[in-house]
Amino acid sequence: MTSHEIRQQFLDFFRSKGHLIVPSAPLVLKNDPTLMFTNSGMVQFKDYFLGNGVPPSRRIADTQKCLRVSGKHNDLEDVGFDGTHHTMFEMLGNWSFGDYFKRDAIAWSWELLTDVLKIPKDRLYATVFGGDTAEGLASDEEAKDLWKQYLPENHILYGNKKDNFWEMGEQGPCGPCSEIHVDLRSDAERAAVPGETLVNKDHPKVIEIWNNVFMQFERKADKSLVTLPAKHVDTGMGFERLCMVLQGVEYTYDTDVFTPFIRFIEQHSNKKYTGSYDRKSLTDVAMRVVVDHIRAVAFTIADGQLPSNNGSGYVIRRILRRAVRYYYSFLEIKEPFLHRLLPLLANEFATVFPELKAQEEFVKKVILEEEKSFLRTLEDGLERLEAVEIKSDFLDGRTVFELYDTYGFPADLTRLIMSEKGIFVDENGFKVALDEQKNRSKADAEKQVGDWVILDDTPKVTFVGYDELSVNDSKVLKYRITKDKKGEQFQIVLNKTPFYPEGGGQVGDTGVMSFDGEEIKVVDTKKENDLVIHVVDKLPADIKATVIAHVSDTKRHLTENNHSATHLLHAALRRVLGTHVAQKGSLVNEQYLRFDFSHFEKVTDEQLAEIEHIVNQKIRENIALQEDRSLPIEEARKAGAMMLFGEKYGDTVRMITFDPGYSRELCGGCHVSATGKIGLFKITSEAGVAAGVRRIEAITADAAETYVDEQTLLLKEIKELLKNPKDVKKAIADLLEEKGKLTKQVEVYENQQLQIVKEELIKKIQIVNGVQVVAEKVSVPSVEALRQLAYDLKAKMDQAFIVLAADIQGKPQIAVIIAEELVKEKNLHAGNIVKELAKEIKGGGGGQPFFATAGGSDVNGLDRVVEKGKQLV
Repeated sequence: MTSHEIRQQFLDFFRSKGHLIVPSAPLVLKNDPTLMFTNSGMVQFKDYFLGNGVPPSRRIADTQKCLRVSGKHNDLEDVGFDGTHHTMFEMLGNWSFGDYFKRDAIAWSWELLTDVLKIPKDRLYATVFGGDTAEGLASDEEAKDLWKQYLPENHILYGNKKDNFWEMGEQGPCGPCSEIHVDLRSDAERAAVPGETLVNKDHPKVIEIWNNVFMQFERKADKSLVTLPAKHVDTGMGFERLCMVLQGVEYTYDTDVFTPFIRFIEQHSNKKYTGSYDRKSLTDVAMRVVVDHIRAVAFTIADGQLPSNNGSGYVIRRILRRAVRYYYSFLEIKEPFLHRLLPLLANEFATVFPELKAQEEFVKKVILEEEKSFLRTLEDGLERLEAVEIKSDFLDGRTVFELYDTYGFPADLTRLIMSEKGIFVDENGFKVALDEQKNRSKADAEKQVGDWVILDDTPKVTFVGYDELSVNDSKVLKYRITKDKKGEQFQIVLNKTPFYPEGGGQVGDTGVMSFDGEEIKVVDTKKENDLVIHVVDKLPADIKATVIAHVSDTKRHLTENNHSATHLLHAALRRVLGTHVAQKGSLVNEQYLRFDFSHFEKVTDEQLAEIEHIVNQKIRENIALQEDRSLPIEEARKAGAMMLFGEKYGDTVRMITFDPGYSRELCGGCHVSATGKIGLFKITSEAGVAAGVRRIEAITADAAETYVDEQTLLLKEIKELLKNPKDVKKAIADLLEEKGKLTKQVEVYENQQLQIVKEELIKKIQIVNGVQVVAEKVSVPSVEALRQLAYDLKAKMDQAFIVLAADIQGKPQIAVIIAEELVKEKNLHAGNIVKELAKEIKGGGGGQPFFATAGGSDVNGLDRVVEKGKQLV
């Protein structure tokens, strides 16, 4: 049975049981502050479990893209060394929201595994929660009794809280779970050792394949448990593991989920995959790393997260770079390679996760540019490693960490290179530096979240901010206090609110709330899953009083101008640059707008002018807003609405139209009633922000008018400085031409002076132990002149050892240059020497073995540099 058939059988089975089959949520999370990525199948349904939303059906099933790079068995650096764990994986799941519970969940699990998928019954085991005295929780005898209908009692095992009590996090819904394990050993092995003794013992052939979680409690911040009013079922079955079981192979990498990609690598690397899991079989490890990591990287980019230096973007960059490092080091592939797997990957998942196929060229371009960049980093890192000072065959751990943390050079590659040279790496020093960084990050991120104090358990929160900026009859549903390093933060949820929560690139509203005359400031509005949270500067004395809530109308109206202008800009970009343009990110606030979009080259000045002209033309047309709320998504598709990759849309959507023939997008943000309110649109910058992604920043309305006024005034002042010429452009060109001529004359003069200095230095050459030494303080106009003087002087000397010190515009500079023969014969290193000399000027520097420079802050130390330089040979 192929992996495609296995996946389809799961979905068809639960469809036959009355489940709604829903698409996978994006890997990248936007409204959940507790997670970077979707790491389990239930993440997209958290609001339903928490009571903050109503599911489209009480029975749901899907296959969900998940990403895990930390935790037990999921450390990124371990992926590729064993045969069953991955960064990205699929989770098959079925859910009940207050509908069926343990009886049906267990019965259907058994029916699917044994009747449909034909797994031998005698190879299956079930675990149930064995209770926990510390929590006051009894064992789950109900689940055990249900399993007795299908399994002998010795195949039903009690599990502890760690294995058989599932929790969403430190707070939230939780409950006992029942795992299903399968024994894949041979009959002889099974006869020798009973399978029940190996369940949950990390045996590679007695593995968990399915987990049924019975959510019946809620964990509070004080660690207490309360019973949920409605009981739910949340199940998860690892797709890759299921394929391994049904296809009769020993490891997930041997299933048809991965083998086409391994064969591709074999063909293009001229290396054979042997299937070895010996940690020293690094060719095989490298192939597994590449076929695993390309999935995580490609699907995350397709879902809207570009590689970057922070947050979830940093995680993706780290995964990508690990793959490059492995093919570079162990497959001997020195050119970008990952991107070549994209067509195969996109085609393989075209009907399952179509977003990758739809963006294949874009994702491929992003990965290619990331690969190129990191390969340059590797080459640069190798050079830096060569320049590192090594004492007594020992490499300092903090140096290893600096190469890794500052320059992106992998620590394990440093270890590999050093081991080849017989050099010991200070692992303890590296670990200390790494732990210090982790502790700093942990301290920065540490946050305490208190329980919600619930005043009214009405789940529905009504947002009226599209139509009103004030409400006079609201009330607080719940509130809580959170703490982080900045102090306490107070959060309030209202039953009815005009405040727009941050989302879709638009910043959250600010304003005021009044409780019986007591006014408190709303400093921000956030969205946590589907909950609108008002961040306030304090809690009122009477939290139960009727609330008058008012949004800052000035900020909101200016933000609306920029948001609507973003839609007009998007449409203009597609007209001018082509329909390949797609939104890749945005920021809309009251000051300006920022719009990131897919495009593979710089937007020319002529194109920018045309784009700006189109947008302003649409503003002058004063096009009325057409807003369609609660529109069935299929109708929106038929209407041609722009939909963004990486967004999860419900069955009904909000469609914003400014002229059906010009701009029509799905959007939850706030907009002007007609484009004329925007007033004026002005682009202020255009630049690249990532491979295949450009960024435009622009301003509107008052800010645009102020900008034009400032530019007009600046032009007026320039004219006055130039004595009001008729042709300002020509006057500036003439001025620049004259400056260029004078600069060349100055360069000729400086070069003449440099030659005089050089001749004076030649007269001061001293012979020390057969080496020609010059260590002098010189007067030069620039760092470049100092460098040139050093090279010119070296060309006139044999066995040269030169130290030059200069005060350049009040800043001390040092140059050290050594003849290549001396570097080899006397084991000298200019980079190490200049670092030592730089201490005298309170500075630092470095460079190559034969040439290096340094700068500092104390010019008084230059004389000491010269004296110290004379004593070094």
